[in-house]
Amino acid sequence: MQQVLSIAKRPHIVVGTPGRLLDHLKDTKGFSLTKVKYLVLDEADKLLNLEFKESLDDILKVIPKERRTYLFSATMTKKVSKLQRACLRNPVKVEVSSKYSTVDTLKQEWYFVPADYKDCYLVHVLNELPGSMIMIFVRTCESTRLLALTLRNLGFKALSISGQMSQDKRLGALNKFKAKDFNILICTDVASRGLDIQGVDVVMNYDIPMNSKDYVHRVGRTARAGQSGYAVSFVNQYEAEWFKLIEQLLGREIPDRKVDMDEILILREHISDSKRIALTKLR
Repeated sequence: MQQVLSIAKRPHIVVGTPGRLLDHLKDTKGFSLTKVKYLVLDEADKLLNLEFKESLDDILKVIPKERRTYLFSATMTKKVSKLQRACLRNPVKVEVSSKYSTVDTLKQEWYFVPADYKDCYLVHVLNELPGSMIMIFVRTCESTRLLALTLRNLGFKALSISGQMSQDKRLGALNKFKAKDFNILICTDVASRGLDIQGVDVVMNYDIPMNSKDYVHRVGRTARAGQSGYAVSFVNQYEAEWFKLIEQLLGREIPDRKVDMDEILILREHISDSKRIALTKLR
């Protein structure tokens, strides 16, 4: 209802996802895009993927062909077929850097971890960073819930966010994190783009992204606007090849860290019990 009231005031600028814009086009009386002069696609490489094709095509059908279109992204696609989807004519490319990079104020490290001990390494590092604002990236929505419950059982103030949650629940979780009611946010790549959360100290890659460009977006949640930050990745034996591709994309080797295995093993039993309780709750 609040959005409908805002639209009724005939704003000059409307910011939204493709799906939400289509909802208003269908259901909100008086809402129209026929006078649009500027179309901006932020995170353009993502919006030009097939998953957004239908909704983006529907929007492009109802806005004027005589307009200016701007595409922005930290990692831009080179596929001509994708760029054509935005109906560009005589485009001009403005590039800040020709290679993918991370900021100098970001410290990056990684641990080589046996898959069965990844939780132990994670808890070990969390124990070294008390009070830090931390975002932990995992691969699946199910993993966000399981890991958040496991960490809460261990006494950490963790909550999860994923694409399977409703918009209200996602916003609620984000607001709790921003307010520092919780200092650990477990998330999927839905949170790797477009979010500017002040004060994120650490980004952890619990699962290594299969797409190297997603690493750039993830670690970009910290060390923003000249601030310092820390990114740490937990690489198991099945993810080593993906991590090498990330280093190739960045054009540099990321230093690895070692830890005494005895410090890891001492955590295993307690973590296993906490994870078992979490699995029981999820069932």
